[in-house]
Amino acid sequence: MTYVRPKKNLGQHFLTDSKIASRIADTLDDFANLPVLEVGPGTGMLTKHLLEKSSNLKVVEIDKESIAYLNEHFPQLHGNILEQNFLTMDFKQHWDGQFCVIGNYPYNISSQIFFKVLDNKDLIPCCTGMIQKEVAERMAASHGSKAYGILSVLMQAWYDIEYLFTVNEGAFNPPPKVKSAVIRLIRNDRKKLGCNESLFKSVVKVTFNQRRKMIRNPIKAVLPQGIVLPEYELLTKRPEQLSIEQFVELTNWVEQLVK
Repeated sequence: MTYVRPKKNLGQHFLTDSKIASRIADTLDDFANLPVLEVGPGTGMLTKHLLEKSSNLKVVEIDKESIAYLNEHFPQLHGNILEQNFLTMDFKQHWDGQFCVIGNYPYNISSQIFFKVLDNKDLIPCCTGMIQKEVAERMAASHGSKAYGILSVLMQAWYDIEYLFTVNEGAFNPPPKVKSAVIRLIRNDRKKLGCNESLFKSVVKVTFNQRRKMIRNPIKAVLPQGIVLPEYELLTKRPEQLSIEQFVELTNWVEQLVK
């Protein structure tokens, strides 16, 4: 009998509540026709519910104990257990078209997971799963709130984000020190951002790096040294006050200024 030890260095907190796992699996019901990739299945608590819903499920896992456990307990996954690092995967090696991503995500790399999804936004119309409550709140936060930040802006530019429900510490082994939350990202209708995407990311990051200051101070980091800033209304605001559209406007303003 294979046993899987939760490993701190992998950020593992195995979900033990089957009802919660079933609710997480249900978040993909609107995309039932698409292939599914589960990230970090661990002991398969979520996997067993996904197998009931999806005939095209793959799981990606780097923990050898978990891989052995899954092979032993889920023979129907034979050939669909990918022993890889999700963050370095080449998705086009496994799917010809779109697929959904789901998981009880390792908390130590949850933000990196979502940025990987963002880099492949045209392949991933839906991403759902469990993360730290604080990160979920940041992702779903509206502009004007204290939780609104880099992750909020960059993800909401391309996805509609819904905070679904909170999960208490007792639903895991070992219990994490923080509460968790289930969140769902659905690709929005935006085809183009309306500005230089690389510069947009830079503008968002540098302004939030000094989030307590008016934008006119941190924005200098992406401008030529010694440039005199003209009067511009958005420069008098703090970054958390700006909507996605205003960040696009600010990016276009910066691009004109550096030409």
